[in-house]
Amino acid sequence: MLENLDIMKLVETYVIPWGINIAMALAIFIIGRMIVSTLTKVLRTVLGKSKMDQILINFVASIFKTILLLFVVIASLDKLGVDTTSLIALLGAAGLAVGLALQGSLQNFASGVMLIIFRPFKAGDFVEVAGTSGVVETISIFSSTLRTGDNREIIIPNGAIYGGTITNNSARDTRRIDMVFGIGYDDDIKKAKELLDQMINADERVLADPKPVIAVSELADSSVNFVVRPWVKTGDYWAVKWDFTEAVKLKFDEVGISIPYPQMDVHHDK
Repeated sequence: MLENLDIMKLVETYVIPWGINIAMALAIFIIGRMIVSTLTKVLRTVLGKSKMDQILINFVASIFKTILLLFVVIASLDKLGVDTTSLIALLGAAGLAVGLALQGSLQNFASGVMLIIFRPFKAGDFVEVAGTSGVVETISIFSSTLRTGDNREIIIPNGAIYGGTITNNSARDTRRIDMVFGIGYDDDIKKAKELLDQMINADERVLADPKPVIAVSELADSSVNFVVRPWVKTGDYWAVKWDFTEAVKLKFDEVGISIPYPQMDVHHDK
């Protein structure tokens, strides 16, 4: 009889309270996970409507979900009687240590977020960043990938990109080509200018507005220099520049206009 009483007392004192606490902890964890999932879906929907980049949406939603789940776990452990104060302090110390150890990575992450939010460039743009030029392939949280003209893949940390000068050659629909052509002092300036003007106007890729500029820019040591500045669509920039440079040389040779080059006279005294 006494043994039965002891068992009943043990059940009432320990088993039932612990069973209730475990059940409550499980309920908090299960319901908490459901609430976290719902809130995460709502956050994704809201961020999606703001037209934020999908990479950033996934990352923000992941961080949001992890933090909320951490609170759910702490609440569940607290219901079981675990000293969560010490656990929170431990997590805080661990977070600080990880943050100090990953300063460079955190800088790249912050820069990646800024690049995705403010979009100084996008995939497909031809840019000059961190001393490298190329076409943007991908923009991720920690780094960006560029493809160079000779088909090399360059991976650059986002911190190096956002902390320096960003030149986006594809940001505008049109670009101006700046070219300089020199002729000899004995050549006909008016004839050369007229030929340059005819060649510019004959190229259908050159835009009429803004109007191309052709002018004498400098009386140099051995040449009279013309600046030729036509406007073209951004996609035609290099093709027009290379084609026009070649055409000028061929045309000047055809009509007898010289293109001076540096020369050096060496005098030898016996």
